[in-house]
Amino acid sequence: MTPKTLLATWPSWAGRTAFVWSLLYATGAALAALTSPSFGYALLAKGTGTGAEAGAAVLYGAAAVLAYALLRRPGVRWLSSAAWAVVALCLTSGFPALLSPVHLLFFLSRNQEPVDWTALANQFLAVLGAVLWGCAALAHRRRRLGTCPYCGGRGHRAGDTDARPATRAGLLAVAALVPYTVLKTLWVLGVTPGYTGTGRPGADPEYTSDLGIRLYDHGVDVTAVLALLGMALALALTRPWGRRLPRLPLLALGWTGAGALAPFGAFLAVFGVLTWWGVISVGLTDHAPWVVAVAYGGFCGYGLALARATRVYQRATRRTCGHC
Repeated sequence: MTPKTLLATWPSWAGRTAFVWSLLYATGAALAALTSPSFGYALLAKGTGTGAEAGAAVLYGAAAVLAYALLRRPGVRWLSSAAWAVVALCLTSGFPALLSPVHLLFFLSRNQEPVDWTALANQFLAVLGAVLWGCAALAHRRRRLGTCPYCGGRGHRAGDTDARPATRAGLLAVAALVPYTVLKTLWVLGVTPGYTGTGRPGADPEYTSDLGIRLYDHGVDVTAVLALLGMALALALTRPWGRRLPRLPLLALGWTGAGALAPFGAFLAVFGVLTWWGVISVGLTDHAPWVVAVAYGGFCGYGLALARATRVYQRATRRTCGHC
């Protein structure tokens, strides 16, 4: 069987593959708990130790049981919903692989600590698990509903989806990044609202590459440029001109950005609000709490809106399914 044929028949093997993956990942976590190396089993690259590894073994062992139930009980509704919780668990384990300044800037800056390649490989393995579990959840839900396991409908054709939800999602995604983009642009121009520290906000040599510092000296903040590119991605997914761009790269960028930024922004939003209310006193001491809650927390709104826009784009550009 060729790789193309294997991918084309994913509904038939997604559940079994998720079951095998869960067993292997849980076994690895159990071995890590019994031996000295952690093999990268840690929440957000922290909390290594026997407790974290044993907890991962239990959680992913339970996921294997759930995967077995998906195969044996195709008509039970709540099983596919529970499968999405496993997707979230996998993304939590693999989150640093999706979005980690330490990993990304290692290749650009000499100021970074060496990458733990074992942990990074483990995190990418967890991301793979999220993909497999997402496929298993979709296959189970579509089998239960009696719809086409490949496209989720009957005779769906590209362009059938109403464009209005996608347009709204794209505009919401752009709006969510406006506070961050404006703030970082003001900072690089020397106006520093919300920044109480010393030095240049957004240009910490420990987390900024040498190229980034040189651009900052000339009035260009790299993260603000990335935010503008994120806005362009959201618009490409929701505007007619985006249909002329390659489909697969847009989908890959859309789902990766949504999966990485939505939980990241949610954490920062909650963290900023708790600091703002005085519930906690630790955090970014040189940033006002509203900066963390509003500007950085806006990544959550962007991620959610981007997920919606990507989903509508995916359905609207899907070719005619030959299986239904």
